[in-house]
Formats: sequence, C-alpha cells, structure tokens
Amino acid sequence: MSSTGTTRAHEPAGTLTEADAAHYIGMSRAYLRAGRQHGRGPAYVRLGRAIRYRPSDLDRFLDRHRVVCDSTGGR
Repeated sequence: MSSTGTTRAHEPAGTLTEADAAHYIGMSRAYLRAGRQHGRGPAYVRLGRAIRYRPSDLDRFLDRHRVVCDSTGGR
C-alpha cells in the first residue's frame, strides 16, 4: 500500500515500498539502503530487484531500538 492508502498493482498485499517504509519509521530511504547493505536494517522482502517491507517487520525493528529510561535518567 502506498502512503496515499491505495494498493499498487505490482506490490504484494501488505507490503510497503522503500519510500513508504522510510516514511513509516521516520527515516530516509538512504538509511534503509545503508541498513540493507550493512545487514543492520529492518527485515525486507526482495522480489527480483524490487525491495518491499512488511509493516510488522518495521514495528519489530523499531521495538529492537527502543530505549527505556528510568526515573534517574539512566537506561
């Protein structure tokens, strides 16, 4: 689904393009590309040359990077 809420014919249902995924997590497309290149980004689906992201994988990625601070200012 694109950021406009419409499904594009060439996208698997329930997946996001790189641009939509970047918007979803609030980062740039370059951030996602670097993550793929270095093996530290969110899980993705490769269909030929096309890269797609599942929202559930993006949510897991965000959860893994969540930092919880205690009341004294520590982690």
